[in-house]
Amino acid sequence: MILLPRGFKSTSRLLARTCLAVLVLAGLASAQTSGRPQNSPVPAAVGSAEILQLLNRTINWYHQLAIEQQVVTEADDITFADDNRRVAPQVVQLAFEFARQQAQAAAKQPKSNQAQAASTTASQYQGLAQMDDKADQLVQQSQANLDSLKKKLDASAGSKRKTLESEVAEAQSELALLQARRDTIHGMVEFVNGSSVNGLGASGLRAQIEELARSVPSALNPSTAQPDREASSKASAASIKQGPNGMLALISDLFTLSRKKRDLQSDIKATNDLSQFAKQLRAPLLANLKNAIQTGDQLANQPDSTDPAVLAQQKQQLDALTAQFKQASATLLPLSKQSILLNLYQRNLSNWRDAVGAESRDELKTLAMHLGILLVVLAIVFGIGEIVRKSIFRYVHDGRRRYQFLLLRRILVWIAALAIIVITFASELGSVATFAGLLTAGVVVALQNVILSVAGYFFLIGKYGIRVGDRVQLAGVNGEVVDVGLVRLHLLEMGSAGDSQPSGRVVAFSNSIVFQPTSGLFKQIPGVNFMWHEIELSFSPENDYKAIKQRVTTAVQTGFKEFQERMERKQRQLEASVNSISGIELTPRIRVHYTQSGIEAIVRYPADPQHASEMDDAIMRELLAAVEHEPKLKLLGSAGPRLRADGGVT
Repeated sequence: MILLPRGFKSTSRLLARTCLAVLVLAGLASAQTSGRPQNSPVPAAVGSAEILQLLNRTINWYHQLAIEQQVVTEADDITFADDNRRVAPQVVQLAFEFARQQAQAAAKQPKSNQAQAASTTASQYQGLAQMDDKADQLVQQSQANLDSLKKKLDASAGSKRKTLESEVAEAQSELALLQARRDTIHGMVEFVNGSSVNGLGASGLRAQIEELARSVPSALNPSTAQPDREASSKASAASIKQGPNGMLALISDLFTLSRKKRDLQSDIKATNDLSQFAKQLRAPLLANLKNAIQTGDQLANQPDSTDPAVLAQQKQQLDALTAQFKQASATLLPLSKQSILLNLYQRNLSNWRDAVGAESRDELKTLAMHLGILLVVLAIVFGIGEIVRKSIFRYVHDGRRRYQFLLLRRILVWIAALAIIVITFASELGSVATFAGLLTAGVVVALQNVILSVAGYFFLIGKYGIRVGDRVQLAGVNGEVVDVGLVRLHLLEMGSAGDSQPSGRVVAFSNSIVFQPTSGLFKQIPGVNFMWHEIELSFSPENDYKAIKQRVTTAVQTGFKEFQERMERKQRQLEASVNSISGIELTPRIRVHYTQSGIEAIVRYPADPQHASEMDDAIMRELLAAVEHEPKLKLLGSAGPRLRADGGVT
């Protein structure tokens, strides 16, 4: 006879309700035990496929820590990452704890239940499961028959004993055969139940769980994970970058923060999905727990009885419910703890995302401020350039000088603007200097001809440079300058030296030609455009030497007198343009000397290209008149007038 205390029912009811409230609201259990009585089996509320799915999701979620480690770029990120790194292994451990408890509960179920579970997933093996049950029954019957014969053998004697000994030997052989058959069938059933192809039994589920556990050793073994976490923290601290100090660095950091925010949002979604899946797994377990509590309440609400048999039955039922409640609470405990940790993890990720968003907004404001300052400084630079341009137009009246000053102003303004932009966008001036050096070396190698042409442009527009309208001789080409560009100059080709008739062709030269030693540039000094013409006269040796020299000199001076003032003006202009020039007189020069054939007179005189033909006619008329003057001079021949071969000054 078993007697229960009067307050036993109310105490059981209070304990059950308290445990349910704790499990539902806080996710904690009031008691944790790993075993339950064999006489009160509780069927597993979670299938093998769902258990493996939970583990796979948890492992995939755990691997996102590597992604989170990559987004640690700020000092504040280390705190969030370390918190998550401490929570994540606990979540994985609780998931495997739940899975192992489920596998253990499935292994403790009767064989018939396991065979039935296997048959629901693989109906083609139902016959094999039935054969396994039948083989067990035959072995049990044979064992009972053998035990019965052994008892009879102990009590018998004489000839009857010999007969029983033969029956016992036969029964033992039959039992050995049945046991061998049973072991073979039982091995096949275990293989089928443990196969991942035809369905997972208890042994197959445990094998799968342990296989998955080997894929995350750092999460399940805290002793080995601690050095890894310390190394990750040191690596994170070493990878922390300084705050951006340039617009380019700010823009790059904004893109990094945006990518970090997207990664954190993805982690939040993955954590929420795992939490929801864990809640789905907790739902049937929580329902079983509620059913156990409701059953306990019903038993507690039954009227009291004095019948010992009724009381014993009620005690047996309450003991079974207690064992079932402990089993359900122990199974539910890991999932409840995991849910709390996932909520903490998700809240930490949300705070991390909000911190990244705040930092992104601050850097966006800083970028806008830097951009505004840059625009103001550029406006000041271009404003100063505009003031200089107006001043040049006001105070520089010479067109050539004005063009040079305007070009210099434009170059300086753009160089200043470019320097300001580079300094503003640069993160570190040292890196900018290195980059600029490498870039300059590459540009010099690739554009050396262009750079020489640009440098040659400044030589061409210098003090003794050229301008549009000048007559020049360049690389053997005579022409008039029609355009002087930053890279090239163009000449309108003339027929020959001293010929003012254009050929109709425009010749383009690179400005870098001024640096070539074999290509000379010849041009007249501005306002001093003249060339030397030459006339040769050959006289008979019978003529008087002094008379020839006197008449030729008088004739040339008379013919040149009309153009004397013009040449003197060019001479003064030449002396004013070239300070260190030696004394040069733009007057005719006559040279008379003996030759093998007679007496030769050479006349050289400066000629204005615009009036060269007039000067040649005037001097030639005077020379012919001097020859015909009495007494006449005997002239053997003449050559000229012609331009000297060098076209220059003697």
